Amino acid sequence: MANLGKRVLAEFLGTLFFVFISAGSAVATQALSQGGLTALLFGALATGVGLSLAVSATMGVSGGNLNPAVSLGLLVARKLRAKDTVLYIVAQVIGATIGALLLFVLYPKSVGDAVHWGSPTLGAGVGVAQGIATEAILTFFLLLAVFGTAVDPRSPKIGGFGIGLTVAVDALVGAPVSGAAMNPARAIGPEIVSGYFTNWYVYWVGPIIGGVIASLVYSLLIEERQATAKS
Repeated sequence: MANLGKRVLAEFLGTLFFVFISAGSAVATQALSQGGLTALLFGALATGVGLSLAVSATMGVSGGNLNPAVSLGLLVARKLRAKDTVLYIVAQVIGATIGALLLFVLYPKSVGDAVHWGSPTLGAGVGVAQGIATEAILTFFLLLAVFGTAVDPRSPKIGGFGIGLTVAVDALVGAPVSGAAMNPARAIGPEIVSGYFTNWYVYWVGPIIGGVIASLVYSLLIEERQATAKS
């Protein structure tokens, strides 16, 4: 495994790229005056493909976390050290902020401001509790995919593709409800750039809850059950 400095750099660059693509898809659809189903499909596709590429590019160096909820889930499952987790999350947040800042440089301010530079938002009529629950459920499925396709040594090594595809289909279901961030860094980067912090905690509390539960389910039940079956 690469040294800690290289792993932290990989997390920074991977998250920067992912947020640039994912948040950028929201800004791009606004620039093209597209909305509704077009924005949903384009956003889900861009986010899924962007994450697939980013995870695949960094998996061999840092594990391709690119998400504080993933790093905390791995910490709970004892797959990542506490020191590494803290540094990964710091790198992810900084990378996400710079990724969003690049969009601020590239696009007209009026276009980006209209969508808060890609910040996730709750849908019309959606309450905070519903938003947190949605983010928790979506992130639960994401972390199961992370463990099942990238972490478990018995899994087929399709981590980048499997994880990106999970995010894409999660987004198709959850974007109209909570914005389907599933990633605190994906939310906080554009929020810092736009200054839009309404319901910001939804995108930390929900994903962390879902990620921790998924890591416990996988590490305590699925891995143990399969290991017992082989003995």
